[in-house]
Amino acid sequence: MHFGLTADQELLAASARDFLAAESPPATVRRIVEDDAGVSPELNAKIAQQGWQGMLVPEEYGGQGLGVLDAAVVLTELGRFLTPTPFLSSAVLATTLLSIAASAAQRRRWLPRLASGEMLATVAWLEESDRLDPAGIALRVRRARDRFRLSGSKLFVLDAQMADLYLLAARTAAGQGRDGVSLFAIPRDATGISLTPLHNFDRTRRLFEMRFDDVVVDRDQLVGREGKAWPHLERMLNVACVAIAAESQGGAERALELAVEYAKVREQFGRPIGSFQAVKHLAAECFAEIEPSRSLLWYAAWAQQGASKEASRAASMAKARLGDVYSRTTNKSVQIHGGIGFTWEHDVHFWFKRAKSNEVLFGGPDFHRERVAALSGW
Repeated sequence: MHFGLTADQELLAASARDFLAAESPPATVRRIVEDDAGVSPELNAKIAQQGWQGMLVPEEYGGQGLGVLDAAVVLTELGRFLTPTPFLSSAVLATTLLSIAASAAQRRRWLPRLASGEMLATVAWLEESDRLDPAGIALRVRRARDRFRLSGSKLFVLDAQMADLYLLAARTAAGQGRDGVSLFAIPRDATGISLTPLHNFDRTRRLFEMRFDDVVVDRDQLVGREGKAWPHLERMLNVACVAIAAESQGGAERALELAVEYAKVREQFGRPIGSFQAVKHLAAECFAEIEPSRSLLWYAAWAQQGASKEASRAASMAKARLGDVYSRTTNKSVQIHGGIGFTWEHDVHFWFKRAKSNEVLFGGPDFHRERVAALSGW
């Protein structure tokens, strides 16, 4: 039995790591996150030149037509380097949603531009309840003849300051169930939209509150059938879980490497601290958790590429597992670094903060363990 990546995927991983090592070293990441904008147009342009923005876009729309597993390979490396980029929000989440929900005309309108990096998109889903089930979508859209009008807010919107297009989940019918949830594509320059930065502790990933003040939405901005968007959002949630898990896998690997590198050079009592059993065991525990998690991640990514009945359950298993593993690994990495690990001057705290962010983004471990149980009929 073969559980590894293909030769092409191994090459993709190696080339992504080499590229990010050159273009997204810790000094560059630090410079970007210390800037109020939290974005580097130059780095984003270089990433677009790699063709990554079109990985999940079908070839007929100018993309590469690759699968979620291929995207997970790149996301693992992006997580390793903590690269501040809208790749997750635009090339993965928004692209997935448009590919499965949009009409042919809408796909022709937006997907080629997303694939080339000419435009960016993001998804506005969560609200004050922070729920990931249909009841969490409470924002109502009112019909006004052949148009819609909406007022309200969305929270925790990824990279909203960079997006040219917002994919908004809202209700076109009363209730809390699956029916009545619709999806709208709203351009950045629509009248009545305002953005407020949310000052979360992970500065490598920017989140925003979006407010809509009587925003007018044309009928042709409805994505898919009215009131039937929930299955598409649920499928995108699965891909989001895999994407965050992939980032967490790469981040955990790097956090362990940083700890081991430090333990080899930091001396105490006349010898490297890595020679002490307590430190060795901390690192070994991390390694024992990280290695099997990789197989779970690959399986979950593979399951998204077809009509596998395991797609939702595998995605939640990977998200819950890697959320725990990444947090525990970064916590132990900080412990091995000792007092210096808590300082702003040392880089390890960036991985620690991203781990905490990834742990709760698109549902924490407890939410996904409950989801696994429900999907399993337990």
